[in-house]
Amino acid sequence: MTSTHTTTERRYVDGRTLDEKDNIILDILEHNGRATLAQLAEAASLSISATQSRVQKLEKNGVIVGYRAIIHYPEQTTGTIHAFVSVTPLEYDENANIPEKLEHISGIDSCDAVSGSQVYVLTVTVPTVPQLEDLVTEIHRIVPSNVETTMVLHRYFPR
Repeated sequence: MTSTHTTTERRYVDGRTLDEKDNIILDILEHNGRATLAQLAEAASLSISATQSRVQKLEKNGVIVGYRAIIHYPEQTTGTIHAFVSVTPLEYDENANIPEKLEHISGIDSCDAVSGSQVYVLTVTVPTVPQLEDLVTEIHRIVPSNVETTMVLHRYFPR
């Protein structure tokens, strides 16, 4: 960060134009929400306490409404995704042998016939979310159906 930062965007709050120093602070925070007060102060040619006061005022006036981290989970990240996939065939025929059609698919651990609005509930385990998506697509291809997927967030005790 240097004190030669310039901005081209003019911002307004309550009908008044923000000054150049506020615009510098906002430009930097917009691109780097983790910028330190020292970095902001240097860029705006202010003291750290004056910069902190301006940031707090911008927050109080609703100009800065929050800070966030944007997380990227690469597809190659592996772990274990557990999910329940409810399957309700679009056309149910008692001779359809649906469990037998699904039994060979990698990732499906079990297939249970259930009471209620679904006909079957599959317990599945896959390494990644994209592979879960692929598995659900394959289930649709083999058994035209309404499918509802529920991912397990935390397993408290396996049995």
